[in-house]
Formats: sequence, structure tokens, C-alpha cells
Amino acid sequence: MNAAPRMYIERNPLLKAHQSAADKMKRNQPTMMIGFNAVKIVLLFALLPIALVTTRLGAEERKQQIDYSAELPRVPALEPEQAMKRIEVAEGFEIQLVASEPLVTSPVAIEWDAVGGMFVCEMRGYSENRDDAISRIRYLTDSNHDGTYDQATVYADKLLWPTAIFPYKGGLFVADAPDIFYYKDADGDGVAEYRKHILTGFGFSNVQGLFNSFRWGLDNQIHVACSSVGGMIHPPGRAQDSLNVRGRDLSFDPDTYAFRVTSGGAQHGMCFDDWGRKFASSNSDHIQQVIYEDRYLARSPFVAAPSARRSIALDGPQAPVFRISPVEPWRIVRTRLRVGGVVPGPVEGGGRPSGYFTGATGITIYRGDNWEQQYRGVAIVGDVGSNLIHRKRIEQKSIEMIAKRMDPSSEFVRSSDIWFRPAQFANAPDGTLHVVDVCREVIEHPKSLPPEIKQHLDLNSGRDRGRIYRIMKKGSVIRRNPNLKELNGDQLIALLDHRNAWHRETASRLLYEQQDTANIPKLIKQSNLASLPQGRIHALHALKGLKGLTTECLSHALNDTHHQVRRHALLLLEDFSDKGKLNDLVETLANDPNAETRYQLAFSIAEYNHPRKSEILTRLALENSDSPWLQLAILSSAGEGASEVFANLVRQQSFRTPAAAEMLVKLSQLIVRQNQPDRTRVALASLETLSTSDPQFALPILGTYRTVKNNPDATVRFTNTFSRLIGKACQQALDSSLSNTARLKAIDSLGFGNWKEVGSTLQKIIQEQEDPSLTDRALSIAVKFQEPVVSEWLINDWGQQTPQRRKLSIEAIFSRPERIKHLFTSISSGDVPINEIPRSRYTAAANSRDPIIKARALEFLRQTATASRDDVFKIYQTALRAAADPVNGKMVFRKHCASCHRIEEMGYQLGPNLASVKSRGPEAILINVLDPNLEVNPQYINYLMLKTDGATATGMIVSENATSVTLKRAEGVTESVLREDIEQMQSSKKSIMPEGLEKSISPQEMADLISYLMKVQ
Repeated sequence: MNAAPRMYIERNPLLKAHQSAADKMKRNQPTMMIGFNAVKIVLLFALLPIALVTTRLGAEERKQQIDYSAELPRVPALEPEQAMKRIEVAEGFEIQLVASEPLVTSPVAIEWDAVGGMFVCEMRGYSENRDDAISRIRYLTDSNHDGTYDQATVYADKLLWPTAIFPYKGGLFVADAPDIFYYKDADGDGVAEYRKHILTGFGFSNVQGLFNSFRWGLDNQIHVACSSVGGMIHPPGRAQDSLNVRGRDLSFDPDTYAFRVTSGGAQHGMCFDDWGRKFASSNSDHIQQVIYEDRYLARSPFVAAPSARRSIALDGPQAPVFRISPVEPWRIVRTRLRVGGVVPGPVEGGGRPSGYFTGATGITIYRGDNWEQQYRGVAIVGDVGSNLIHRKRIEQKSIEMIAKRMDPSSEFVRSSDIWFRPAQFANAPDGTLHVVDVCREVIEHPKSLPPEIKQHLDLNSGRDRGRIYRIMKKGSVIRRNPNLKELNGDQLIALLDHRNAWHRETASRLLYEQQDTANIPKLIKQSNLASLPQGRIHALHALKGLKGLTTECLSHALNDTHHQVRRHALLLLEDFSDKGKLNDLVETLANDPNAETRYQLAFSIAEYNHPRKSEILTRLALENSDSPWLQLAILSSAGEGASEVFANLVRQQSFRTPAAAEMLVKLSQLIVRQNQPDRTRVALASLETLSTSDPQFALPILGTYRTVKNNPDATVRFTNTFSRLIGKACQQALDSSLSNTARLKAIDSLGFGNWKEVGSTLQKIIQEQEDPSLTDRALSIAVKFQEPVVSEWLINDWGQQTPQRRKLSIEAIFSRPERIKHLFTSISSGDVPINEIPRSRYTAAANSRDPIIKARALEFLRQTATASRDDVFKIYQTALRAAADPVNGKMVFRKHCASCHRIEEMGYQLGPNLASVKSRGPEAILINVLDPNLEVNPQYINYLMLKTDGATATGMIVSENATSVTLKRAEGVTESVLREDIEQMQSSKKSIMPEGLEKSISPQEMADLISYLMKVQ
């Protein structure tokens, strides 16, 4: 056994018995060696929780005493032939090496030019040597056409951190943050002499958050994944023209360099499928669908929307992976030290160093013609941290997609060599999938490596290595890369119907580059007669690129038998100058059998100046009221016609479902926000037809219009109707003979009244203390009013409030400055104990603009200064040894944890998933409960938002888009706030999980809680 784990075990007698068993196993069964003993890794992984007992106490002393070098053996690289033997590939496939060092080193992206040569982006400066300018672009060729590259030239050098490339007009666009350059070889010697600066402003503060993935879109634009760093993007020397791409992507015209912001913003990896649908990946969210474009939402600043990126993996964003490589020693040591609090850093995967996506990159939809037909459209994602390639089958569920694992308890490709780092993929000219293997000993952000570990590693190890593989159908014959540059227009147009996506996209690009209008008649014919729907779509977009679209070819496309052709025809029609001739045909697509086509129509109709836009949107709403995405598209397009759409819908007696009510409320909010009296009158007039038999349906709609100023006299009857409905809702809310469900709906309706109408009813429900669900709901409605009496309800009976009621009270109090002052006065007078308010609330209040609130909050922070976490941990060590009752632990969980965590169908999923809690071990659970801010995963940081009306809101940001920000907090409560209603928003830099739980949970209760969590299935 290696000295590192032996030395570690000898320090802790508790581990000796386990080591003895492992030694016996090792004697009796040979173990594969891969740079270090695999038994050692399994042992350390299994014993990690036991070791944690000693990690927290005296952390500073141990850091000074322990030299971790013995636990961090170096792992030697394998030569290409040896590395190939360590790779497993799924049945029916084989993997071949097509290029390796010294021909290629540190590859991170590849692209083929029109003659079949391969450009390779070599990020040799990864991860700390950006300023040395040692990165470069190489150009590889296969001189004897045997399928293996054998010659290379350095096309461009002295680059910093290049991450993406794309060929165009005989040259190459290169992403090298903060810039995009265009290089070209003018004399044909394989070396670029010409360089032009195209765009700048991309962030480069995080080597794992650099922009990446240049992709040719059907729209004849180059699309860019802007990653997590973002930036203010502008042409060189024109900072005044900057666009902020934070949380989004962009695309640019390869000729004019004009660019626009697009939806996206994932970390590393972006691609399109055959139909132009966009997918993305991030380190711990491996497959995401981009479900709409921000440009549509930007038309209406009053429409709040969920994130455009939606995680679609059935097994979750940070899904399990099944590696066969041993876990790197440094990763094991770092996880142990993080869990123990010796070094900072997020404890992911439940304290496990591996077994889940940690470095998902390079999502690619397979679109070639080498694999069997059943594999077309399969999603491929690499995990560079786990030395494997994962695949998922994507299935359509209406507008949304769902991605399902294809390899139970295995992976598509995996290697036992930890140097195998598949970072990117490409659909190749030969119809196979090519794999870009960075081939590094260590793949990690240098700042994520503690100095205690980093000093023993070589982050440059592998700079001189790199491999590119092809994954092919087993036994297939690989075709030679074609030279498309020699083809004429007719031949290129024919290739638009090729089964291999590389041929279609390269032919499309070349036709766009040439701008030969003589190709227009042939493309028109191809758009109607191509055998593949993909071919017809490519022909249509090629026509747009040549400004050759005609009414006739669009008419054919709108009538096409394939719904994706119809969808793209609707998209292309947006910029078509003579679209009016197709109005009747467009209208028929409101009844299209395919949801995606209807979804596109709902977005595109606002771009058509269609005379019957409101009628079309009405029909779409009536037939698709249960689809939140179609609702969003309709709202984004309604614009000036929102009141007509509302009036049409509210008159339909069949439009009375809960989803219909939600749609009508959103339309009402949009109309009121537009503040156009004529449009408001149209909506108000239609309310006369609204049935009043169901207050829960009608009140939210009617209540929205109460905020309209200068209501016309014609609304007197509407006002009287509203008062009657409020009265009826009050009766139902108090009627104990009704079910709780009915009464809860009635209580919700009271929020649309005014205080004079509903205050006494809410007060009665709250004071009678019937069912907690009723009283809590009544309180949550009451706090929306700014009446002084509400503050009294929240504070005066503080001592009698249940924990759940107190959470509601605290949330409501800190949403309004006047309530905060009332609370602080009560704390100063001793009516409310100072320690019963979370310190995170005092911290937020200390940033208030009100000097009185700020001064008192700072004083309360001083008075409530908590004991050091190490001191608290010492006290609670007894919880690790005490006899525990998991039944009582379940009650502790329900009381203190269920508002943010969900287990056994109990609670709310706000914080990290606890499904893998067993693997954390009791010590790790204890540490994270007692010190939630040891190191906070950015996903779970609490934000403070100040609204323009003076109210505040807190929570975790779950989505952002062009028009709104959505926060989520305890009890699953979400709140979407329009950007125009946000005055200020800032990070608390604290976890959403409150600190100081030791004040509420005794050591014995902690023991019971841990026992329950360890037993839960």
C-alpha cells in the first residue's frame, strides 16, 4: 500500500481494523494499478466519514503540522497506445485515435474547413499561464487519407486563453477572451499573416467561465456561448455601444460583425440539433434546453418569465455518473478537508469526492450518418472530472424536452485513465463523432485548490499532450473528408439534403459566403423538393441569406407535411417584406397539430403586423390554456392588443379553468401596467360579462383593475359586483362547514379586496386559531396590506406563535421598513427576545438606508455575536456519540428543516438535495448544520432586493431574463419581480440556510436528527 494512506491511517487507531481487512482482501485478490492502488482509493472513500471526527477540532494546528505530500502521489501519463487500452465504449461502437501529441497539445476545440483540414484550438496556457501567450491554433491534415492526421502547421500563435474557433471565407474566427479575432492565411503557407479585431469585452476572471462553443446557426450567424463570466461586449474602440451578456449568449454576423444578445448563459458547451433547438451544459447541470429567446420577451417589459434555460435531465442536473477511473488523490484530500472545515470550498455531492457530474462540458447532439439511425439526436456530454462520456436520449414532451439516461449503471465511453479529459465534441465530415481530449493530469480551477494541496501538484502537467478520437459504428468503413471548396452551386445545394449535418452546415456556410444570386431559383426548388425536412429548412435559410425568399416558397413551407418546416417558415416570415399575402395561411396554423409550431406562431405573430393578431392569440389561448410556455409566448406578443385578447377570452364561458384564470390575471396585469385609458376601457367593458358565481375565479381578475386610476363612470356596476364577490368570499372563508381547500381558496381571494372589506374577516380567522393552515394563510394575505394593525398582529402575540407562524411573521416584518421599526422597538423593550430573530435578518437590516434601522440592527448584531463555530462544534460532539431516536429526529426535521429540504414526501426542495445524505456521514451533517456559511455554493446564496415601492424581498435567485428576476425562499415560496420594479439588489454572501440553529436544536435533538437522516431511504 502507498505510504500516503498508510500514514494517514496510522494516525487514527479507529481505522486500523478497516485497514487490516483491506490488506487481507488485497492479498487474496489482485487489484488493478493505475498510477496508484485502487484499493487505497476505495478505502479512503469508505473511511472518510470516520476520519471527519478529528478534522474539525484544532484545524489550524493540523494545517501547520500535516504535510499532505505523502497523500498526493503523482499519476504518470500513459502513451496514446496504452491510453487506448484503458477506454471502454458501449456495445456496437468503437473508438479510434485520429491525432495525438506531438501533433496536437492541450486541445479544447476543433473545426474543419471546407477542404477537410482540421483546425485545433490549443489552450496551452491553461490554467495559470494566460499572460505567457503560449496558446495557439494548429492546422492538421491527413496526407495519405488513411483517417489519421499526420501533418500540422501552427496557424496562429501567441494567444492567451483561446477557447473556440470557426472557419469562414478561408480564414478563422478565434475566441481569445476578452476578444474575438479573425485570422487568415493569405499566401497559402498554412500560417495566418492577417488578423482583425472583431469584438471585445468578454470576461476572463475565471478560467472555467470563459466564452466558448462557436456554432453556425441556421440563421447564418455565428452563435457564441458566453459562459458564467459574461461581459460588456462591444466593437473595439466603441465601449459606448456595449451590450451586457451576463446570464445570456450572443450571435454575430460573420461579415458585418453586428451582434445581438441571445438566450443561454450556461458554463461550457452549447449546440443546436437538426431543427435549430438550442442546448447547453454547465459543470453541475449537464443538459439544459433553451426554451425561448429573450428578444421576444424584451418587447414587453411588463411580462415576468421563468429562466429561458431549463434543466431537462430526468435524473437531475447533477446526475450520477459511473466512472471506472480511481478518484484523484488530491480530490479525496480536498473533499475531506472541505467537509472538515480545514479549507474553504463547497461540499458537493453530499461530501462524496466523485460519483456525480462535477465537470460537465461540451454538450453535442449527434447529427452524423455513421451511427445507426436510432442514435441520431442523442445528446453527448463529457465529464472531464470523471474521465467519461455520458449520453442521453432526448424525448419531446410538448414544447419541453426530457433527457433520459441510456446506459444503466454504465456510461457511453469511460476510461480508467484519469488523464482522459473529454472536453468537447464535434460532428465530423466522416459522419462520426470526434472527441477532444485535453489530456491533463489535473483539471481544476487553480483557486479551487487549497495551497496545502496545490503546492504538491503540477497544473502544467500535460501541456505537451493531447488526443483527438473518433467514435464510430463498430466495423464501419470511414469515408475520406471531402473538399467542398471545389463544388459549384448546384453541388452545394444538393448537399443541403445530405444526411450528415457537417455537409449541410458547411454547404450552407459556403453558399452564404459566395452570395451568388444565381443560386436563388435552384434553392427555391430545393426548399420544396428536398427529400429530408432538414434539407428543406436549410434551403429556406439559405434563401434568406441571399435575400431570395419568395411568397411562393414560404407558402409551400407553411403547408409542409413536417411541422419543423412549418415552424421555420413562421420564423423566417418575421423579416419577410411581403408577408401580408400569407395572412390567411398564417391564421390556419393557430390550429396546427404540433405544439412547437403553435408556440412559434404565438411568438412570431407580433412581428407580422397581422390584422387579426388578437383573434389568433385568442384562439391559441383557448386551445392551449394549460401550457405555461404558450401563455408566456402569447403575453409577449399581446402588446397593444392585450385588452382585445382579454375581452375575447373573458367572454368565453368555457375558458374557466385555473390555468385560464391565471392567463386572464396576467393579461389584466399587463393591461394595467400599460396605463392606456382606451385599452383599459375595452377590458373593463368586457368584465360585465364575467360570471360572478365563482368568486375564486373572478376576484383575482377583477381585483387587478382596482389599481387603475381614473376609472370611467361605466365601471360603477363592476365596482358593485366586486364588493358583492368580496362579501361572498368573506362568508366562505369563515364557513366551517366547507372543506379546508375551499376555505383556503376563499382566503386567497380576500387579498384582492381592500382592508375595510376584508380586515375583520382576516382578523377573526387569525385570532380564532382554528386550523394552522387557515390561520397561516390568513396571515400571509394580511401582511400584503400596509395597515398598522398588521404589525401588531405580527408582533404582539410573539410568545404564543408557532415556529411556522414565526417564520411568516419574520418574512413579513422585514419586507417593510415601518414593520422593522416596530419590531426593533419591541426587541429593545424586551417584548421580543433578541435571539429569536435570525442574525441574517439583522445583517440585511444593517444595510438599510434608514439611519434608525441601520443603527439598531448594528447594535443587535453586536449583542447577538455568536460563539465561534469551533466552540459550538465542541459542544455538539456529544451528538455523534449519544443514543439517538430517529422517530424524534423526524419530528426535528419537520420542525426545523422541512421548510427548505424535502425527504420522504415531506418538506420543500429549496436547499441542496438530501437524497445522498448517507454518504456524507454524521460528522459532515453536523458541520453543515452548525456552520452553513463555512463555504456557500453560489447557487444557494441569499439575496436582498429593494423594490421601488419601498418593500423588500429576500431569497435565492432561481432565474433571470430580460424582464424579471425570480427569488425562491422557504416553504417553496417564489416571487418574480419585474426589473423595472427593482431599485437595488445585492448578495448577502450568506447561505439561505440560517445560522445559529444550535439555539433551537439541543445536542440530543441533533443526535436524533442525524440518526433520522442516516436512516432515511
